[in-house]
Amino acid sequence: MTRLFVQAPAGRQRFNVLGAIDAVTKQITTVTNTSYITSTEVCRLLVKLAEQRTSDLPLTVVMDNARYQRCKLVQGEAARLGIELLFLPPYSPNLNLIERLWKFVKKKCLYSKYYDNFEKFQKAITECLVQAPTEHRQELASLLTLNFQIFDKSQFMPL
Repeated sequence: MTRLFVQAPAGRQRFNVLGAIDAVTKQITTVTNTSYITSTEVCRLLVKLAEQRTSDLPLTVVMDNARYQRCKLVQGEAARLGIELLFLPPYSPNLNLIERLWKFVKKKCLYSKYYDNFEKFQKAITECLVQAPTEHRQELASLLTLNFQIFDKSQFMPL
């Protein structure tokens, strides 16, 4: 029997990325921090999205049901910026394109990877997100599609 030692980082540091992806252009917008994602961070993201708006078309942001996304502060900021918030039903992360992007980033940057310091870890994630529209465009093309499988309720038989 042989013992195998796997390197793992010591301690725990947090790198949060809150992001949005344009469903048509695939442009990625992020807000990052090393503490916690709160409603204030969500408002910062909404402001960035509003500043990037290039047309008078309505802007809809799809969100899950996290408390910090549904709170009055976020809803008030969205209304002030003219952004519609669309909340997904619970347990439906695949309907949110950003969740598919996070899965891709984790696969590229985290699975079977070791970073000997936090700065390298942050850099790997940041670079992956920056390279997503260019170097990773082809790999992401099938993940970030708007083709969703929809089931008719009549197809399901009651138990």
